[in-house]
Amino acid sequence: MAEPELFVVCKNCSAQVSPYVTECPYCGQRVRKRAPKIGPDGEPQERRLRRRSPKLPKLRPGEIPGIAPETRPWATALLLALGLVALVVSASSLTYYDLGALVLPIEGDWWRVATTPFIHDNLGYAFIALTATGIFGMHLERRFGRFVPVAIFVASGAAGAALSAAADVLPAVGANGAALGLLFAWLVEDRWAARRGQERGNDLLGVQVIAGLLFALSLATEDASIVAAVGGAATGAAAGLLLTAVRR
Repeated sequence: MAEPELFVVCKNCSAQVSPYVTECPYCGQRVRKRAPKIGPDGEPQERRLRRRSPKLPKLRPGEIPGIAPETRPWATALLLALGLVALVVSASSLTYYDLGALVLPIEGDWWRVATTPFIHDNLGYAFIALTATGIFGMHLERRFGRFVPVAIFVASGAAGAALSAAADVLPAVGANGAALGLLFAWLVEDRWAARRGQERGNDLLGVQVIAGLLFALSLATEDASIVAAVGGAATGAAAGLLLTAVRR
């Protein structure tokens, strides 16, 4: 008797994924139209009718046999690079206010709401915010392309900073709001996918810990604004709903 198939191979990234999912959890590529019906023995019913060994796609240029290629998240890397460059520059020559940090009442300098998420004067703050940006920016970029994480980062960071300026809760410096925007965009889209039966098996406890750290930065450092964090998270959640509607 033939053994049940333990995995299928994603045609987009060549990763081995469960035969019970409809989308590849690594790149988001749809691997089947709908989830299989499970029989009494716990095996997909359609597998009873026909089983065949998975066939790997042709190797891409420069690909090593047996190793699944990964799409390089260049857009997310650019966001991180801009944050690191601003951190180095503010520590050496220019002040972070000169670079565009939102520290004082805005007084017409609304361009600062777009620049302040990239600027940090605290190494610990920068490490937490940029690490979260890297994690969730990478996931969104691999699923939706390079434009999406950049747009969500900029929109969430700017919206949070603008809300903080309007509420006169300053300073509002750093990427806590922008990183929370990426996190909530990913989380909302992931949870809606689960409601449609596309459970991806992600570790939500780790997501909750990172979100808690980003919100706690507002208490741990003077630069981080809780209003910017809330505004960024709300903007990211709205972006996640939009991604869900587009993905349908």
